[in-house]
Amino acid sequence: MFKNTVCLVFALLCFFLDAATFAQNKEIKSPSDSTNAVLLSDYKKAFDQAERQRMADSIKKSVLQEQLASKKDAQAKEALVAQIDLLERQEKEARRLQKKNIDSLRFTAKKHPVLGFFNDTLFVIYNRLGSFSAADRAQAISKRIAALGDDFSFKSDSLAIADVESVTELSYGETILVSITEDDALWNDTTRPQLAAHYKKKIAAAVAEYRSETSVTELLKEIGMALALLTLLFAIIFYMQKLFRWTEKKIVQQKGQSIKSLTVSNYTVLDAHRLTRFFLFCNTILKWILILVLIYISLPILFAIFPWTSGLADKLLSYFLNPIKNIGRGLLGYLPKLITIVVIVTVFHYIIKLFRYFKNEIKSGALKINGFYPDWADPSFQIIRVLLYAFMFTVIFPYLPGSDSPVFRGVSVFLGVLFTFGSSGSLSNLMSGLVLTYMRAFKIGDRVKIGDITGDVIEKTLLVTRIRTIKNEIISVPNSNVMGSHTINYSSDAPEKGLILHTTVTIGYDVPWKNMYDALIAAALRTEHILSEPKPFVLQTGLEDFYVSYQLNAFTREPGKQATIYSELHQNIQDCCNEAGIEIMSPHYRSGRDGSTTTIPESYWKDKP
Repeated sequence: MFKNTVCLVFALLCFFLDAATFAQNKEIKSPSDSTNAVLLSDYKKAFDQAERQRMADSIKKSVLQEQLASKKDAQAKEALVAQIDLLERQEKEARRLQKKNIDSLRFTAKKHPVLGFFNDTLFVIYNRLGSFSAADRAQAISKRIAALGDDFSFKSDSLAIADVESVTELSYGETILVSITEDDALWNDTTRPQLAAHYKKKIAAAVAEYRSETSVTELLKEIGMALALLTLLFAIIFYMQKLFRWTEKKIVQQKGQSIKSLTVSNYTVLDAHRLTRFFLFCNTILKWILILVLIYISLPILFAIFPWTSGLADKLLSYFLNPIKNIGRGLLGYLPKLITIVVIVTVFHYIIKLFRYFKNEIKSGALKINGFYPDWADPSFQIIRVLLYAFMFTVIFPYLPGSDSPVFRGVSVFLGVLFTFGSSGSLSNLMSGLVLTYMRAFKIGDRVKIGDITGDVIEKTLLVTRIRTIKNEIISVPNSNVMGSHTINYSSDAPEKGLILHTTVTIGYDVPWKNMYDALIAAALRTEHILSEPKPFVLQTGLEDFYVSYQLNAFTREPGKQATIYSELHQNIQDCCNEAGIEIMSPHYRSGRDGSTTTIPESYWKDKP
């Protein structure tokens, strides 16, 4: 196991080394390089023109100074001095304008670094010189400086500075290391001699550092430090693996003891075996995360030991630190918008709480509003809450991160289209549910008839209405169907006015209608849940060929018991008719009166004379 870990460590070292080297050597092109090139080209043309003008003014100034020395007339001398002063002022103004132009370009212009022996930047070149671009100049200077490291006779005193016409040269022996122009001095906001002295100091220090870092003693010291670091790394990983093997054994030992089944109510989410496997998996993942973190921390330290790879250490650290910095900057920049969102959400939260309070007050009857019924409180609150949430989201949408991106807008449009086409039926039921709520066609517990369905309303939502029939069947009716058909409510007026139950009996013309009225009303009054006031009444609804249709109407305040009331009423009608000697012989009943037995049951007439 330890051998495998060692191989993994070396593989990761090679991978990170290759990745960092590639990242360091890869040239990064700024998207504004072309713009900078145009700006620098325009500046170079203006500078060359100004330089030619300066040279012409310098020659003219020399001629005027010679004339001034030869003149004896005071008036003529004053005129010459005035011309010389004018040229000097023009020269100062030209330099001021050049410096101003350079200051505006310095932060956007591309810098070309002159590299030292360890790929560190000694100084930068901004401008071209003759046919050499700034990049060519920086590359050529870097090569000349690199050659100094192989010259064991090099001494810093051997670096010489000399002015040649309008150029200051920094040379070593016969080799010109850097040619410094007036333009270079302006870009660095200094003079040519000062810039040459600065370059000399930087080059001498770089060569001295290179000599010191590449000495045999220093190399042996660095190798020893690297070996010590690797030994420490492998030792930590070795003992870390032993620690995690110990924790693995402990987890297995605790199976069924400390590690028991994870249950929620009566449902077992994870039994002891699966929970143990989960802890073992977490133990393994944590081990490899710590190993990778140790390796990643050790690599920058290892690379920083050797001067040639010190740049890789910074690069590896930047891979970890830069994302954290970017996240921190992003959070810091987003903080004002986040505070705005928190304030908006808080305000809407308390507005919704206020409406919830009014909803509870109306629902309980503590607050009464004319024309607004208590059963409207819940649906009205739901509508207001949805509208407030929609308005709140509309307000905070511009403050959401990425809200102005095309991807965010595309997803929003897609979800809107998906919701519109995917929920058209649900929306229809939802709107029907809202209309039914405010129509107050029925409420929970009412006995209703919707289409061909008769029963008691047991549930009413915005999408569906559920009815329990007298056969104990639960029928779900979509609210759109409820709206599309007529609804009969048997319970709405029953507590106050009563519900009229009616049934029809057909009796032959041989029975006096007054006798029939008395029998039917007596049957109604015998029936349980039939009201004595208002009194039952009878209507003659038809005079047919062989019989008269009598409709009995009776009041009840128990619409939910219609089936049992009708059944008992029909029983009592038969009893009362039989007691009154009325034969129910229609419809379509035929019996010859030749002495045959009557249709009245024997128990009603045999005891009578």
